[in-house]
Amino acid sequence: MDSGTASKPMTVPPAWKNAGDFPVASPSRDLSRWWGKFEDPALNRLISSALQDNPDISAATARIRESRARRDAEFAGLFPTLGGGVSTNSRSIDTDPGGRVSGTSYSANLDASWEADLFGRRRSAVQAAAANVGAAEENLNSVHAALAAEIASTYTALRANEARLVVLRQNVTTREQTAQLATWRQQSGETDMLESTQARSSLESARAAIPSLEQAIAQGRNQLALLAGREPGALDPLLSGGNGIPSPPDRLAIGIPADVLRQRPDVRVAGYQVLAAAANTRAADAARYPSLNLSGSLGLNTVRARDFLNPETAAANLLTSLTSPIFDAGRIRAGIGAASAIEQQAIDNYRSTVLTALAETENALIACRRSAERLATLEKATRLARESDALARQRYEAGEIDFLEVLDSQRTLLSLEDSLLGTRTDRTTAYIRLYQALGGGWSSSS
Repeated sequence: MDSGTASKPMTVPPAWKNAGDFPVASPSRDLSRWWGKFEDPALNRLISSALQDNPDISAATARIRESRARRDAEFAGLFPTLGGGVSTNSRSIDTDPGGRVSGTSYSANLDASWEADLFGRRRSAVQAAAANVGAAEENLNSVHAALAAEIASTYTALRANEARLVVLRQNVTTREQTAQLATWRQQSGETDMLESTQARSSLESARAAIPSLEQAIAQGRNQLALLAGREPGALDPLLSGGNGIPSPPDRLAIGIPADVLRQRPDVRVAGYQVLAAAANTRAADAARYPSLNLSGSLGLNTVRARDFLNPETAAANLLTSLTSPIFDAGRIRAGIGAASAIEQQAIDNYRSTVLTALAETENALIACRRSAERLATLEKATRLARESDALARQRYEAGEIDFLEVLDSQRTLLSLEDSLLGTRTDRTTAYIRLYQALGGGWSSSS
């Protein structure tokens, strides 16, 4: 490989920059089934079903079978090939004067050929095929990990929308009561029609948001069915429980960056691709050197079938040839150049994959920490907003304030409750991404 195009060495940091309070001990070996840490039975059943039935899993498994068959075909090329056949030949000859002589001859042959792998071209091809098998196996692990994370994120979004719908319906109920009170006060002459109209407008505005949430919930369930390899509606009984937004575990050991790089299947795929590309470069380079071919045959030829086992009817030959390229208009050199470029691409892709893995983990750690901080603040603000809203409605019923203050408190409370649910969703999703970034979601027995 041209040293001028080689990537500069990459240093893996000894620790995470944004680890914060996360333990730096080696991650739990149970990362393969990290979703169990959320203690949500529906989520567990959903992911287990998807890992069995998702078409992407089946396709990745088929690619493993394909790569293994290709490896076995390359390995078979290291050994001689042997073929044979048996034939009969009937013929008749005209003789003078007017006679005819007919006869049948029998023949059998056994042919063998073998190309000696003097400079390792075939061995390099076998090594490349074996590395492709490893890449296919790790690709299946990567599909497992990505699928589990996508299902968990979609499930979390679904539960968040269900919780938003509950909050919105409660808010609608409250606004109905307020609108009814405003109507009574208008009818009794305590207020004019403006307050009653504002109250009804606020009520209908809240009601208008319900269909959008119901649509998002139905589409979320269909998306989960698709990810699980099932038809729309098939998982509705499982998802109808309404377990709420999954809560992440209190503690999660994250280890060190080197642990993550060893665990992540996408990094392992990229590593196997480098090995395969390097082996293909060696195979292309070996084409410059001579090749030794051995071929031989053993034949039997007789006019009587019973003489097949007679040694006198046997004939054998052995041919040895040594060939070497002399002029090919640069074809071999071009092949070597192409293989070297592919190897450089594989190296650069490996480096990019490692950097992506490190960045994803750091970003997930930041998201986990900051979402927890936002959640703590929003919980306090929402609690105070609930108290303020209750007090505003009491004062409105007593005639101490006008409806605009009640409307303002209702809008503030609904906005904060929505933000609170959104932040809870963000925090759970951040942990899902962290588990995925750490290389969880697959095991050697998957």
